[in-house]
Amino acid sequence: MCHVNCCCSGVARSVVGVSWPAAEAISTVFSSAAGTGGAMAPVALRFSFSALTLPYPSTYKRRPFLPFSALTASLLRHLCIARAATGTSPSAFWILRELHLDEKEADALLLAHPELELTAQESLRDHVLTLKSLGISDSALRRIVVRRPDVLSATEFGPFLDFVLAKLKGIKREKLERILATIHSEFLEGIIAGATLLLDHGFPGEHLGHVFNHVNIRKVFRERPLRDLEEMIFYLKRFGWPKWVLSRPMILNLDLHGQLIPRVEFFIELGGGDEAAGAALISKLPALLTYAADRFRSHLEFWRSVGLTDEELFKVALVYPNIFSVSKEQKLKPRIEFLRQCGMSAEDIFKFLVKAPLFMSLSFEKNLSKKLSFLVKIGHRHQTKELAWAFGAATRTSCENMQRVIEVLLSYGLSFEDILAMSKKHHQVLQYNHKSLEKKMEFLIEDMERDVSEILNFPAFLGYNLDDRIKRRYEIKRKIRGKGMSLNKLLSVSTERF
Repeated sequence: MCHVNCCCSGVARSVVGVSWPAAEAISTVFSSAAGTGGAMAPVALRFSFSALTLPYPSTYKRRPFLPFSALTASLLRHLCIARAATGTSPSAFWILRELHLDEKEADALLLAHPELELTAQESLRDHVLTLKSLGISDSALRRIVVRRPDVLSATEFGPFLDFVLAKLKGIKREKLERILATIHSEFLEGIIAGATLLLDHGFPGEHLGHVFNHVNIRKVFRERPLRDLEEMIFYLKRFGWPKWVLSRPMILNLDLHGQLIPRVEFFIELGGGDEAAGAALISKLPALLTYAADRFRSHLEFWRSVGLTDEELFKVALVYPNIFSVSKEQKLKPRIEFLRQCGMSAEDIFKFLVKAPLFMSLSFEKNLSKKLSFLVKIGHRHQTKELAWAFGAATRTSCENMQRVIEVLLSYGLSFEDILAMSKKHHQVLQYNHKSLEKKMEFLIEDMERDVSEILNFPAFLGYNLDDRIKRRYEIKRKIRGKGMSLNKLLSVSTERF
């Protein structure tokens, strides 16, 4: 056994319990550093060494060579100090300086992580060049190396960086930096294995980087065993893997049995036990799976209290899956109460939601309040079904477009009373694009030579496609019956009957 003392900046450091071969190797280095006269080469830090007492065990017949790699971490730190004392800086020192670490920072990093000095210069530089080729800036690389120096020395980083270059083309630089700075090198192999598993099961390689950008790498690829990840993949294959994950990669963050399966089963049950129907609903908005099953059940109980059946709620959800993401307390309850005050029954509310589901989620302050005020100004009365239906139609357009529609109708001689009557008869009239509506009015008056009053009797005219429906049918019928024909009969009959 031996006792080695080394002073660094006045702080005594000691290593106790070092075996003879290792101590002898360090003794040689220390002796050369101290020199015959005790003079030292000028370095950033000055060191002094006390005499080394290295008792040679009598049991040793020969002195076995102990590889450097077998030295303890403490001895390697002393080795760095000794080399610095001789004035010979290691290659790792200069690479750290190239990464904009100052002299003291580089010395401190080498002292704390002596494995950097034992890594071949070519390997260190290759890692640096590879990291830069991945788009990591000098400042970011400096931060990573200071936090995780083994990014330059650990052998696991080589295959990982090669994998990133070959397979993770779309990974964001910020995400890669976070992985390098926070994931220990021993887990990198598991990350590669997990990503390879996704690819082996048919996940498109061009989107693998997108997945890495959005999932919790630690949870998905480090903490979860590969067999559990594969079990989730097999479960998702029942519903069209990898579509859901492509749309919402964070699904991979979920626990299969505690989170994913209960959420999927809720929609299957809501669809009457039809697995395909439930999967079709989720496929419209895979982000639904990020909400807890308890939230879904709470929403279901609310809609049942409104009077909707499970089947009706499922139909509404097919039209607007986000119905389950809307806050029950802040939006659903007050807006359903508004519809009830307008005299709507449960059946009316169901029909309303199918036609105007956005009413449940749009901001009241920034959107709905302005449209409500607009509808009241043109003559709609509060707490009437007509107001509710017009309000629903208004959710599919902007206030600006509604204003332009009224301007167009007024320009053709209609009054506000006429517009109100049209809105009550055909609620969608204010939602039509004002430019398209103006072209239809022009065709009605100039080409068809009709009086503007006819639009009051059949305002749905403004909702038909001008070229494919109005013009085409008009030209066909005009050759047979002339210009005098009912707009309603011309447009409302089915294509087969026409």
